[in-house]
Amino acid sequence: MTQFVYKQIIDDLKMKIFAGQFPDMKLPDERSLSETYQVSRSSIKSALTKMANAGIIFKKRGSGTFINPLYIKNESIFNYEGSNLGVTDNFHMHGKKPKIKVLKFEVIPPTEELQRDLFLGPHDFVYKIVRLRLFEDEPFMIETGYIPIKIVQNLNQTIIEGSIFNYLEDSRNLAVTKSFLSISAEPSDSNDQELLNLQENEPVSIMEGIFFLDNGTPFEFSHMRFHYKFLKFNTFVSVD
Repeated sequence: MTQFVYKQIIDDLKMKIFAGQFPDMKLPDERSLSETYQVSRSSIKSALTKMANAGIIFKKRGSGTFINPLYIKNESIFNYEGSNLGVTDNFHMHGKKPKIKVLKFEVIPPTEELQRDLFLGPHDFVYKIVRLRLFEDEPFMIETGYIPIKIVQNLNQTIIEGSIFNYLEDSRNLAVTKSFLSISAEPSDSNDQELLNLQENEPVSIMEGIFFLDNGTPFEFSHMRFHYKFLKFNTFVSVD
């Protein structure tokens, strides 16, 4: 089964789960699913195994496959399933992908911190890209990214209004496949409050870190400021 079909089945099942199409919280059996999607049972089994490993469903021996109620209750915007770690492809809510509004696009010399984090020299200039991410018209994240010009020389307004990671993959055959991220929270400032529609007493969630190309090169330092209600990160722990 190609990756496209594999992902298509998982995406469709997730959409149906959130649409309430399985009111008894139980998925159809593998034979029924293979007939619905016109694929082999082994393909369905592989897709369900991936969903189970992600904590979306669980299998009860002798009873069938059930939806994890906590998955529905705590839907996360983080859904890393594509070929890269880009926000455009991997952050979505209720099946909606984020829109982009570019706030700033400029070239600057690297700070000492950027030189350290991205292994740059003092004259290795970087793009500074500030973008607002929205679901429909609801803002959820202010994203500030720093990308070395020596890695990608021809970024422009059109490219940064879409997925930079997809552009890199399609035009350079390079994928952003690894990251080291820290998550924290702090009081919101006036800029957060204006752009994210926060009150003065409401916090902002922070996700900050470095994204790496598949060849190991540090590609971007990113600082993301979330409306607190959107920073919900689920994980599934299993002891084998």
